[in-house]
Amino acid sequence: MSAIQKMIIDADTGIDDSIAILHALKAADVKLEGITTVFGNSSVEQATDNTLRLIQLAQPDYEVPVAKGAAKPLVREWGGPVAHVHGNNGIGNVELPPSEQQPLAESAAQFIVRKANEMPGEITLVTLGRLTNVALALELDPELPSKLKKTVIMGGTVFAPGNVTPAVEANLRGDPEAIDRVIRSGMNITLVGLDVTMKAKLNKQHLEQLALVCRPENAAIVEYMQGALQYYFGFYRQVDNLMNSCPLHDPLTVLVARKPGIVKTQQMKVQIECEGKVTAGAVIADLRTKPSEGDDITVCLGVDSEQVVHELLSVF
Repeated sequence: MSAIQKMIIDADTGIDDSIAILHALKAADVKLEGITTVFGNSSVEQATDNTLRLIQLAQPDYEVPVAKGAAKPLVREWGGPVAHVHGNNGIGNVELPPSEQQPLAESAAQFIVRKANEMPGEITLVTLGRLTNVALALELDPELPSKLKKTVIMGGTVFAPGNVTPAVEANLRGDPEAIDRVIRSGMNITLVGLDVTMKAKLNKQHLEQLALVCRPENAAIVEYMQGALQYYFGFYRQVDNLMNSCPLHDPLTVLVARKPGIVKTQQMKVQIECEGKVTAGAVIADLRTKPSEGDDITVCLGVDSEQVVHELLSVF
């Protein structure tokens, strides 16, 4: 069996975040050291409540602490939840039972810094939302990059179109100044953006097949996934003409953290554009023959959708 990978997931727990979290909780080679929450798909309060309910649904055989994080961007105003994408409660209007677990007293940024100091070089930080908590963690501990094993970020696009402006992906658009700080911090970063997440798709038939073959203890998880994803399918039918299908933005990001070989990558020098009506949050890669501007990160560019779906659902 593979060595256990220690992860912290930072999420604005919406529909695809929830699938990513459930996958991590069920993956035998992952130990989730904690989940931190941030504004984005919903308020940070809703994201935190959703996260606690999902942990209860998954019933892991170890404790998973939850730390509530930022309620708004570093310097900008927050535009509010995106109920048309993720439902009024952030998880497709599926009602999960409330959890008795309470979030920690410390903030998400404090939690990330504490765990990185307790286990230097061991933790993979996986971010599924805005990078605000990570930017705040860097303020608390500028040495954080050297204490994390790696940081895998869902966000951005180099060659694919944006999804909130023609050039920009939603997580980076939501707090450009935060991702700018993170990119420039010296972290070991893998960017899982729309270049690959729009190519990896889950459909209704995949879920129907999973319902037939899942382990009995995971039947309630699969039922939840079918309900929440029905809402998500509806959104993607409207915006991208997908029929009973959706991209795997956040689940693919957790998979890349677990199994880096599932994607084809390229090292690039990139910087983040923080100005501009259409371009704030854009990833600017130096694609010249001799790139010289920006910071070195790993960018995901190729993926096999069927392999991703197999790996994603096999844990259930």
